[in-house]
Amino acid sequence: MKNSVANVSYHGHKVGRIAMTRDGVCAFEYDADWLDSGFSISPFKLPLQKKVFIASRDPFGGNFGVFDDSLPDGWGRLLVDRMLIKKRVNPAEVSIIDRLAIVGSSGMGALEYMPQRPLTDVAPADGLESLAGEAEAILNEKYDGKLEELAHLGGSSGGARPKVLIRVDGADWLVKFKAGVDPRNIGRQEYDYSLTARDAGLEMPETRLFEGKFFGVRRFDRKPDGEKVFMISASGLLNASHRLPTLDYNNLMDATLELTRDYKEAEKMFRLMCFNIFAHNRDDHAKNFSFLYDRGKWSVSPAYDLVYSEGMGGEHATSVDGEGRNPNEQNITEVARKAGIDPKTAKRVMEEVASATDRAKFIK
Repeated sequence: MKNSVANVSYHGHKVGRIAMTRDGVCAFEYDADWLDSGFSISPFKLPLQKKVFIASRDPFGGNFGVFDDSLPDGWGRLLVDRMLIKKRVNPAEVSIIDRLAIVGSSGMGALEYMPQRPLTDVAPADGLESLAGEAEAILNEKYDGKLEELAHLGGSSGGARPKVLIRVDGADWLVKFKAGVDPRNIGRQEYDYSLTARDAGLEMPETRLFEGKFFGVRRFDRKPDGEKVFMISASGLLNASHRLPTLDYNNLMDATLELTRDYKEAEKMFRLMCFNIFAHNRDDHAKNFSFLYDRGKWSVSPAYDLVYSEGMGGEHATSVDGEGRNPNEQNITEVARKAGIDPKTAKRVMEEVASATDRAKFIK
């Protein structure tokens, strides 16, 4: 492998190039044409300027947040590392540039990386039930079975749970399987949560329960015609680790307003915060919030990864005006006040979300 430079592109246009410095961190420079006609791919950290940007060591091991978003973590990282070992390559010696080359054009969002060095091109033929069994075996380190098929389908994905990226009726979908620590009905639970979130007024992508047990969500980083939509997580935007509780919803509201310049988008983020509180989803870390850029406008992405969670140490990964364990109405209204959301609007949103979650008897 050993790629020293990767070219970054968006919709066939060169954005810039990324390389490793002698200190083992990434350097990035925008392409001259992109400076004239493109947009900042990370407005807070990589403004549209003619200069060489140098990444910090933390929190992404020397990578920029926006490019770290392209790399798989959790399940996807496990598959990639297993494939590397199978090819007699030490994963610890594979650089960020090499990992971006492995992602190539298969990553989440719209950024693509050249040269591409995919680890597999095996086209899987098994159904979801079979793939779920193979994923469980790999996750439990029993054997590598259909490793190449699963890597082909899920090697660019994030999150801890096994998943595959597939096409259904001409559309792009993400379908999740059960991980070892999950309850047996985790697919049904996440599906029910998605319906409750929609009832609570959240903007949600289409969701389905495949074969009565596997939760699936239509990808919002792909349009119906297959066009890729640019996406950056709050983690990537703010250089915030998703492995540690590094954010407060006040930070998210400020970032939303600064990025979108639209109070309607801030209200969307506020509604999502209320849902996470009332529906007891405490796994609300920095990668579970994203922003989309399309046709010159930034917006809060549809909600995703909504499910019952106790959180790390029984607390929200993202605190609510400083309170992580038991946020109350005062904490919620204080977030709204600091963001400049009208008090009547904030109260209405809280009541709508609380009413929807109260109707959902499955929420503990």
